[in-house]
Amino acid sequence: MTYKPFFCPSLMCLDFLNPAPQLEVVSARADVCHLDIMDGHFCPNISLTPGQVKAYRQNVSIPMEAHLMVDDPAHWLEVFADIGCEEITLHREAVDRNAFRLLRRIAELGRKAGIALCPATPVEHAEHLLDSIGLLTIMTVDVGYSGQAFIPQMLDKVERARELRERHGYRYAIQVDGGAGPDTFAALKRAGADRFVLGSALFSGGNISEGFDRMYAAYEKATGERLT
Repeated sequence: MTYKPFFCPSLMCLDFLNPAPQLEVVSARADVCHLDIMDGHFCPNISLTPGQVKAYRQNVSIPMEAHLMVDDPAHWLEVFADIGCEEITLHREAVDRNAFRLLRRIAELGRKAGIALCPATPVEHAEHLLDSIGLLTIMTVDVGYSGQAFIPQMLDKVERARELRERHGYRYAIQVDGGAGPDTFAALKRAGADRFVLGSALFSGGNISEGFDRMYAAYEKATGERLT
């Protein structure tokens, strides 16, 4: 199965004082909006309330992925499904006792389920869940903040996720979250990444349209793969 490369801007990096112009560009040029939902307990930050996401949903036409970095993901499934998030990703570290129940509930809500792994969590800790998901997110930085340095050891983890997918015929896309950009596109693509969450590499220049131009050009140069 061939996976089209997806660019997924992290909306926690928006200009919160004036998000509308950036959302317009994101809606026109990105593939999926990545929503970092943090409760201040699972990771040391708080980000993107349901109210913010609901407002953003009204201003973008592309799919949204709710990445639940929270201690109690069961509480939030209906909330973000009702807002209109097409994908809901759970952290393996937060669903030890009820993972299958929560994945089934996401499917019942008509949403695509995903699993995310912190850098210190091996892919093998989620191996029994891989045939139940459509998205596997490999965190390539520790959870909590944008702008962190990419952890190069995660390339082996991406390769392992690809190997398992090919060996067993799983159908999940492999998403990398943290440090994706011009310096890492080539290595991540070789390792097997399909989807790239873009944070500070996309937003730090101020002009997000120019940021997309840079990211697309850098990806094509690094991988030899045309995006248009």
